[in-house]
Order: sequence, then structure tokens, then C-alpha cells
Amino acid sequence: MSALALGLVLVAVFFLALALLHRYGDLRKQQRMVLLGTLTSWYLCFLIVFVLPLDVSTTIYNQCLLDNAPHPPPVTPTRISYLTENTSTLYPTKSTPSVCEKPWSYIPDGVLPVFWRVVYWTSQFLTWLLLPFMQSYARSGAFSLVGKVKAAVVENAIYYGSYLLIFICLFIYVAVHPQWRLSWTEFETIGITAANTWGLFLLVLLLGYGLVEIPRSYWLSSSHDYLLAKTYFKVAKMASEKAAAEENLADVMEEVSAINASVKSNHPLRKCVDIVLTKCPIEYQEMSSDVEHSCEDLPVLTTKRGLAQLHKKVISAVQWCRQTRVQWSELVKHIVHLEDVAKSRSSPSCHFMRSFATTEHDGYIRRFIYTPKVEWYWECVFRQVFYKLLALLLFFLSVAVVWSECTFFSVHPVLSLLAIIVRITEQQRYYVCTEVVCFVTVLFLCVCVYTTVFQIRIFNYYYLAPHHQTDAYSLQFSGMLFCRLTPPLCLNFLGLIHMDPAVSQEDRIRTSYTSIMGSMHLLSFISKGFYIYYPVLILLLCFGTIYNLGSRCLNLLGVHQYVADDHLSSDLVDEGKELVRRERRKRQKREDAQSGRFGWRERYGGVQSASGGSRTGYAEIKDNRETQTQRSSVVSFDWGEVDEQQSLLHSNDNDA
Repeated sequence: MSALALGLVLVAVFFLALALLHRYGDLRKQQRMVLLGTLTSWYLCFLIVFVLPLDVSTTIYNQCLLDNAPHPPPVTPTRISYLTENTSTLYPTKSTPSVCEKPWSYIPDGVLPVFWRVVYWTSQFLTWLLLPFMQSYARSGAFSLVGKVKAAVVENAIYYGSYLLIFICLFIYVAVHPQWRLSWTEFETIGITAANTWGLFLLVLLLGYGLVEIPRSYWLSSSHDYLLAKTYFKVAKMASEKAAAEENLADVMEEVSAINASVKSNHPLRKCVDIVLTKCPIEYQEMSSDVEHSCEDLPVLTTKRGLAQLHKKVISAVQWCRQTRVQWSELVKHIVHLEDVAKSRSSPSCHFMRSFATTEHDGYIRRFIYTPKVEWYWECVFRQVFYKLLALLLFFLSVAVVWSECTFFSVHPVLSLLAIIVRITEQQRYYVCTEVVCFVTVLFLCVCVYTTVFQIRIFNYYYLAPHHQTDAYSLQFSGMLFCRLTPPLCLNFLGLIHMDPAVSQEDRIRTSYTSIMGSMHLLSFISKGFYIYYPVLILLLCFGTIYNLGSRCLNLLGVHQYVADDHLSSDLVDEGKELVRRERRKRQKREDAQSGRFGWRERYGGVQSASGGSRTGYAEIKDNRETQTQRSSVVSFDWGEVDEQQSLLHSNDNDA
């Protein structure tokens, strides 16, 4: 049964990581090494989260065997790891009381230590060595292997330098201490401590934000008016970003046009120019000969270094423009759905009313499963209640975590709520309850941290865009963050439930997870100071998040964030409403033209042709729109159904 439990966890976690990678990355177009590195890092981090409760229950069972042995020898810190691996050999199960029943998910001795070593050191190798190099290599604009490697090494000097600085400081501290002799164990402990220290700094920031924002977001989302206003705000921001991305792409394409016109076929750098052209949209891969006259005033970058920089700019501009177009399309669909919900709430027939027709697949689902009546009850009745109940549950979990973070260092008496609950289940030998409590708690902590990682955006440097629009650099950067945050998060969780000897100060069997971390007593100012008291800062960050101090500071810096009582947010909400009305009119015209529900000749004064057809007013409007787009935009090309034929900068002219 234990092998089955571990096997199910391994398989389930793999498909979970694969599903998330499919949502954010493009499995068909992304580089295989990028996908493999990201999937491996996410998979290993999720494994730590899901296997840790099994480690806790196994450790509690081994502790029960030790406590109920006929004449157990005293447990000293030097024998803790030995007892962890050899408890069943010293004290067989048949000689212990029946109270120590083996848990259903018991993992045999010797399996978990090897498992944790492989998972931990592989994830650390990925986050500190391989992934930083791969992400810089993938984003580099160099045209040769040596050039890409050189650029990757230079860009990663900051990451390697920060880790090396922490390691050197801790190494000096250990070296000058008179009672310590440096060995491989000490070196290993210093490396693990340095990595956990770096991760704990960032962990407290993300956790302090997520513990407040996640319950509050669900509570506020239960209010349809708030959700609608916030989405209007997002529409206005996305419209500005989309226009900026298209303008940036136009500028970059002008530079490419100038380079293509100036570099002839016999030029030594012509191959590099051809590589740059392959990264451009299809319309720009074959430049016309008259482009030279329109771009003769632009600076011509005829050096290999200049072409490498231009190559990098092209990749970034194309990716940014594609992201904004896809995100704009999905956001418009979402806001139209929210407006349909607002209209359907007053429906006397309890049927959900859609503004536009659905696809064939959606129609099949709506016909047999998600019918208009079922959709009305969910969107207009049950959804609000469900979100409020979920927000209350998450709120109580947040309160329990914050209280435990501020009191887990108190051993006598035990004040941590999580430690008290785990001790009660341990005394009653409720292994399943212990695993459930541990799993729910550590999963909630990870959701608070991971959700912040998925939502955070550092300009265009790091952004996890859904709908397969995340670039290779951001995917690998997220893998690095997960590998750096998960180990200290799980170590902090074990401290909350007093399963870490550095916190509990008790002669107990250590979990297999803490056994690979080494004895933190080697660095007392870390184990007894920083690891214990630094998480208390979560309380201050929670208060700052409650009063939206971060959002208000970003608004002052020009990075607009939605705040309900802010004047700027209200202006952007009004702007978003107007943009949605324009998009509705455009979509309605396209749908009416395709379905032919009414005559355009009577509405727009179409003229009958000699062949019996009609030249409708809609056709004239479409021709005028295409002519105006070609005249006013440098780059206006189609990337599928999600792309619009013109930017929002010309929406006023088109509606007129």
C-alpha cells in the first residue's frame, strides 16, 4: 500500500506540472530543452509538497515505535539520523504495542532519505546552474554558439555572485570559529543554509502578500459589481499595453527594413540579417526593394554586435505583441461574459442569455450539460455563495498560519496552532488526519507563494502569460523561483508543526527531509535567530497588504493598480467601459455579416449591382477600414483569430 501511495503521488504530480506547463507554455513551438527544464523544476518542487506529509506520518510512526519499545535507549542528537534509518531494525513492529499501527502510507526505511537527496540536489542544480544559463542562452540575440554562451555567462554573473557572497560570508564565519573543523559535511551545511537564507528572504515577501490577497480576492470576487469594475480597469490597461506593443513592433520592423535594404546579398553579414528576418512576421520576411527609400534616415547597424542586439529586440517585440493580442482577445471575451451575467441576473425565466453565438463545441456542452438554466443558477446564485464560503475558509487558514508564524518558536508552552493540532493527531495515532492537516497547510502555503509568482510581473522582463503565451525566459525564471522557494518553505512548515529539532529542541526522530539539511546547530545565529524570528515580518507585510500600501506606492510610481477608492482607477474603469462598447459593436457587425440575419441594404443604403447582387454599406465600411489601416499603421498583420486588423489608437476613426 505504501508503494501504491508513493506511486500515485509521483504520477499525479507529473500530470499537474504538465497541465500547468501546457496552460502557460506552448508545447508545440517552444524549444524542447526549455520545456524539459521547466517541467523538471516544477515537477520536483511539487513532489516536495506532496511527499512531505507522508514523511511526517512515517516519522511519527517511527517515533511511536521508539517510545513504546521495552527499554529504549536515550536519544541523543548524534544518534537521531541513525535511528531514523534503523528504527524498524532495532525495534521490530511485532514487539511493540498494537497502538503503533503502521500507517497506510508508510514508506520503508531508506527510501525517503535517498528520494529527498535526489530531489533536493537536482532542484538546486537546476536553479543555481542550469536554468539561469539556459534562460539567458535562449534569449540571447547572438548568432553563434560561442556568442550565446558568452552572453549567458555575463548575464548570470549577478545570480552567481549573490549566492557566492552569502557562501563566502558563512564560510568565513565557520572557518574562524575555534571549535569547528571544516569537512564535507560542514561545506554541505553551509551551502544548504545559504540557499535557504536566500529563499527565505523572498519567501516572506510573497507569503505575506498571498496570505491576505488570496482570501480577499475570493471575497471581493463574490461581488459582481466589484469584479466588473476591476475587469474594466484591466481592459483599459491592456488596451494601452496593446497599443504600446504594436507601436514598439512597428519601430523595430522599421529598423529591420533599413538593415535589410542596406545589407546586400554579397555582404558578410547577410546570413545574420536573414536569421533576423526569420523571426519577423511573415509579411516582413520578404522585404520590398522600395523600403530603402522610406527608411534611409534610420541608423543602420552594420556590425555583428548591432545585429545581435536587433535580433534580441525583434524576438522580444514579436513575443510582446503576440502576448498582448491574445490577452486582449481573452479579456474581451471575459468582460462580455461578465456583462451577460449582469443582464441575466434580472431574467425572470432563470435562463442565462449570451450576447453572441457560441462555438459548436461549446454548443454541445451547453445543450446537454451546462444548459442555460444550469449556467444561470451557477453564475447568478451559487457562485457568490461558493466564493464567500471559500474566502472564509481561506481566511481562517491565513489566521492560523500567521499566528503560528509569530509563535512557533515558543516551545513551553506550545502556542503554534498547527503544532497543537499535529500533536493531538499524533497522540491519538490518527495518521490520516495528520497527513490531511499537513497536506492542507503546506498546500495552502504553496498556493499563497506560487499564485504570487504566477501573478507577479516585472515589466516585460518576467511575466507568466496564460493561453500558451509565456516566453522561454519567463518559464525558466519561474522554475528557478520555485526551486529556490520550496525547500525553505517546507523547512518553515516543519518548524511551524515543531517537527524541526532546531525549533522544538527535543530529542525526537527527525524527518527524512530535515536529515538532508544537516545540523543547523553548526550556524547558531542562523538556526536560533534568523530562521525563527525573521518570519515574524509576515505580520507587518500582511498589514501592509490589507491597506493596499504596495498598490498605492506603485500608483505613485506610474504603475497603475486597481484601488476601489482611487480617482485614477475610476477614470480607467470609465475608459474600459467605452472600449468594451466599441468592441461589442465591432463583434456584432462581424457576426451579423456572417449570419445575414437582416438586410444591410436597407440599413446602410446598399446599391443593387447589375449581376443581381448588392454592394452593401458594410462592404464599403470594411473597404474604408482596410484602406485606413494600411495608411495609418506601419505593421498591421494577422496572427489568427485573436488578432485585430487595427490598433485601438484608431478606434475613434473606425467607429465614425
